[in-house]
Amino acid sequence: MRLLIIEDEQRIATYLQQGLVEAGFSVSLASTAADGLQQALSDEPDLIVLDVMLPDLSGWEVLRTLRAAGRVLPVLFLTARDSVEDRVRGLELGADDYLIKPFAFTELLARIRTLLRRGQPQQVMTHLQVADLEMDLLKRRVSRAGQRINLTAREFALLELLMRRQGEIFSKALIASQIWDMNFDSDTNVVEVAIRRLRAKIDDPFEVKLIHTARGMGYRLEWTE
Repeated sequence: MRLLIIEDEQRIATYLQQGLVEAGFSVSLASTAADGLQQALSDEPDLIVLDVMLPDLSGWEVLRTLRAAGRVLPVLFLTARDSVEDRVRGLELGADDYLIKPFAFTELLARIRTLLRRGQPQQVMTHLQVADLEMDLLKRRVSRAGQRINLTAREFALLELLMRRQGEIFSKALIASQIWDMNFDSDTNVVEVAIRRLRAKIDDPFEVKLIHTARGMGYRLEWTE
């Protein structure tokens, strides 16, 4: 198995390389984001150990670039950035694990082996389509019948949720928790308003309607011939 360590602190990088080579891995080092990206894209390692604080670009940008390029190999952040917000950000960007410095090498090794045992993750989905409605997840663009549709960030998130699980009925409570991160209050009409605005953009100008109401249950996005 080939590992790539993107770490600018030479002492830590050498320590990791020595320990992982002794554990049976082939290990390459990169001390900058640019070098790390070049190796990741050309050498296709089986796993990347990535620091957040690098001298040129941040580890966040490295990961974002890799995922945008379609690379789905496991990435483990190894960093001194220890806040909950940082951990959440790393995982939401597509990291597979997050370990905080200082660390125990045995724990790092166990986490690497666990990630490798999972095998390659599924191909990252970058495009969604239901009938003539299309969503480009990388460019954050939506179109229907070739016509560009401008959505707010919240509308985009709601549409993505419905398209990813087309045909599935989403209750108002589930939509509220997924999109607004809130407990549903029966006295608020925030979900109805959002659905109405989304329909106005992706359904009203077109003959075939895609967003449907399941009375007493919720909403679903589905194309029925």
